[in-house]
Amino acid sequence: MYSMVDCYNGMGQLGQEYGSKNPLMDNANLDHVTKVIAYHPRYLEHYLNTQNFVVHCDGPLPFEYRFYIAIMAAARHKCTYLVNLYEKEFLLQGGDRSWLKGLDYIPAKLRAISDINKILAHRPWLLSKEHIERLTKGQNSWSLAEVVHAIVLLAHFHSLSSFVFSCGLTQELDTSSQKIENNNIVPQKTDLEHLNGTDGKAYLPTQNASHAPLMSLHFVAVSIPQTEVTVDALMQRMKRLSEKNTECTETELSNRFKNVEMQAAELPAVVSREGAVDVPQQIGRYVDDPNFTYQDFARRGAENIPQTFRIQDYSWDDHGYSLVNRLYNDVGFYLDDKFRVAFNLTYYTIAGRTNVDTSKFRRAIWNYIQCIYGIRHDDYDYGEVNQLLDRTLKMFIKTACCFPERITKNDYDSVLVELQHSEKVHVNLMILEARNQAELLYALREIMRYMT
Repeated sequence: MYSMVDCYNGMGQLGQEYGSKNPLMDNANLDHVTKVIAYHPRYLEHYLNTQNFVVHCDGPLPFEYRFYIAIMAAARHKCTYLVNLYEKEFLLQGGDRSWLKGLDYIPAKLRAISDINKILAHRPWLLSKEHIERLTKGQNSWSLAEVVHAIVLLAHFHSLSSFVFSCGLTQELDTSSQKIENNNIVPQKTDLEHLNGTDGKAYLPTQNASHAPLMSLHFVAVSIPQTEVTVDALMQRMKRLSEKNTECTETELSNRFKNVEMQAAELPAVVSREGAVDVPQQIGRYVDDPNFTYQDFARRGAENIPQTFRIQDYSWDDHGYSLVNRLYNDVGFYLDDKFRVAFNLTYYTIAGRTNVDTSKFRRAIWNYIQCIYGIRHDDYDYGEVNQLLDRTLKMFIKTACCFPERITKNDYDSVLVELQHSEKVHVNLMILEARNQAELLYALREIMRYMT
């Protein structure tokens, strides 16, 4: 069991060089997915500090609950890699082995979080204050602090599942040995020069970063289109938008959002030619209602379309951050730092070009992800999304967010083909964090409504 001293000793600020003595950054301590995140050390520090805080440090939930919630969250997206990883962690923390038989073998209190897990993973706009009330009333009730801790864990591992698949990483479980087969699955040579910071120093994730062992791969042919906007054309569009001085009316901004939202709903996610991905037997025991999956927020002709979530009415900066910090001490600091680093991370390079301002491209990706979940940033011109994100990239983003288990190595290779591997990882980190924040916004808004 981790002590508080161990926890905070592992969470000190890193030096700029990756060779810091921080034990969290010791390559030997990193799982294979985290080694991929290590292409971006400045983000990795905040990712590891946040994950360590919510999983290993002092908090409202007992440790066995935390690891089991991680298993439940990853199972919603059939992420065998994370399920396997946290089953082992659960047992190492002294968890009851019988719980690993499935949801029928866990305490009623823990089982009660299944409904929120399902909704947050696939249709977070359906969450209501009544879901929170049911958890906090009656026998085996949860405290609000426990609910917030659980929701932070669920959002973290849902979005981490998206990252595992969106990087083209999956795993083949050797059923005879019950061990993960680890192979080098990133065949392309990665130029690490763009990891240089603005001070000119190189931030290398590991001594042999491009040869770090990752998960083995399994893929099938898919329907992702093969044509996309070139990097040079993208740079011209970013430059033109940066120089644009005209402002839109509120009505025009609203109409452009609705247009992008409807286009996102009509855009198909990637579908393998082998059809839907079955729930593996190992995963099924942790999944309630496996047929409950993502449905488009705004479907043409659909009745009872949920109301758009407007950031001006409930934002992370003005509302979510303070509420989560009040109910689960200090977690807001870690989440806020992680969101900001992911949103602002840049090396001013793209596909070997230097001195490039990519802020327009990055914001378009972030806001498009949250648009898929029905969230509107009122001050943003969503017309930029259609100018900067082509259909190929939109399909990839939607699939990574909503049906990550469908993403294959072939999909990963087919999108953003001019970008270096670490730049694609950068895009996938934004998918991870924009989705994470979207889930938290919906959940924290309903907790606030319940409290008031």
